[in-house]
Amino acid sequence: MRRVDALAAVYPVLESRVVVTIMGATAAELQSLGHRDNFFYLQHAMGLASSMGLGIALARPDKQVIVFDGDGSILMNLGGFTTLARYRPANLVHVVFDNESLLSVGGFPTATSTGSDLAGIAKAAGIPRTATVDTIEGFTAMFASALAAGELTTIVAKVEAVGPSKYVTDLSLLENRFAFQRFLRQAAP
Repeated sequence: MRRVDALAAVYPVLESRVVVTIMGATAAELQSLGHRDNFFYLQHAMGLASSMGLGIALARPDKQVIVFDGDGSILMNLGGFTTLARYRPANLVHVVFDNESLLSVGGFPTATSTGSDLAGIAKAAGIPRTATVDTIEGFTAMFASALAAGELTTIVAKVEAVGPSKYVTDLSLLENRFAFQRFLRQAAP
């Protein structure tokens, strides 16, 4: 399964939710599908997408928060799993795209290429719902189930180690920050 295909499959349901992505290929591919003001691309902060999503989920329990993360990023901050499990926000779905490599910075293999099981680590950390999927059908079914469950969920989506042809976009990261803040304020209860 390709990450961009997984993102495209769930893109229509992202419109009414808060979306945080990690840097690199995930951010570029989501932008290629069409930017929205409720999307925040966390650039230059590898390992912190789940932390950012957690903060928003706790501050805004009225909004469903989706975090699109990567295996390299979550491996940089495995403590993020224990912190998510400690607070267990019912409105957070954490998707980890696992391509078994640091694709955005040269394609070096990650620990998942030699057997580390991110869903198993998340479960052992105390995340109540975890799953590993490797097909579009499995991903969309698990994503829909996670949205409906109302319980903290981590989905590890095994994807091919391919990315966009370019990582630089026309979107101003500074403007993204301000537009995202405006979205959160306007969507306040």
